[in-house]
Amino acid sequence: MRLHNKLLAELFGTFWLVLGGCGSALLAATFANDIGINIGLVGVSFAFGLTVLTMAYAVGHVSGGHFNPAVSLGLAFGGRFSWAELVPYWIAQVLGAIGAAVLLAIIVQGNGSEIGTLASNGFGDASPGKYSMTAVILIEVVMTAAFLFIIMGATDHRAPAGFAPIAIGLGLTLIHLISIPVSNTSVNPARSTGPALVSMVFGGEGGEAALNQVWVFWAAPLVGAVIGALVYRMVVAGSRDENM
Repeated sequence: MRLHNKLLAELFGTFWLVLGGCGSALLAATFANDIGINIGLVGVSFAFGLTVLTMAYAVGHVSGGHFNPAVSLGLAFGGRFSWAELVPYWIAQVLGAIGAAVLLAIIVQGNGSEIGTLASNGFGDASPGKYSMTAVILIEVVMTAAFLFIIMGATDHRAPAGFAPIAIGLGLTLIHLISIPVSNTSVNPARSTGPALVSMVFGGEGGEAALNQVWVFWAAPLVGAVIGALVYRMVVAGSRDENM
């Protein structure tokens, strides 16, 4: 598969992840309670999981279905991805996230609502549960490490064929169920960058603060991804017919 095909798949897949995940948080999580539209934390968690599940089936055979700079880095450390393609993947993923955030900003304002931070991630006052930076870093590292462990295992050549997107999508759903109250759940630097950047550019309240904190949501997921990939390799090291 040519690189430009892979990059287009990653761009659109990340676009879909941010549009579906952050869009559900902005448009349906607490909207119009008087007419019963309120998917809440559980709905948003499933929305993020379903975006990855659907796009992994749709374009996973094209690009590998990363849609996440941390996943790309972790798979590189895990021996499953080319280091030469890492930066181009990151660029495509961030551009996809920005594109989705721009679309959401336009849609949200369609009924006169303020865009706010576009479901950005944060710590301290920007955390849904007002959790400290330390708590946010810890949960982002651990959740991303677990996510990479799931991805590495589900896509191993010895795993049941065809089921990896389901395990990965449900894994991401579980991660959101655990960590939305702490950090609004990133485990994905592109997902964090797009909404924060667009919120600041569009003048959303809290957008500048969200962008100032986005470094945490690069550093912690990237570290977590490397840990998860290396732990998985350690777990399967020496096992029969190993093929990393």
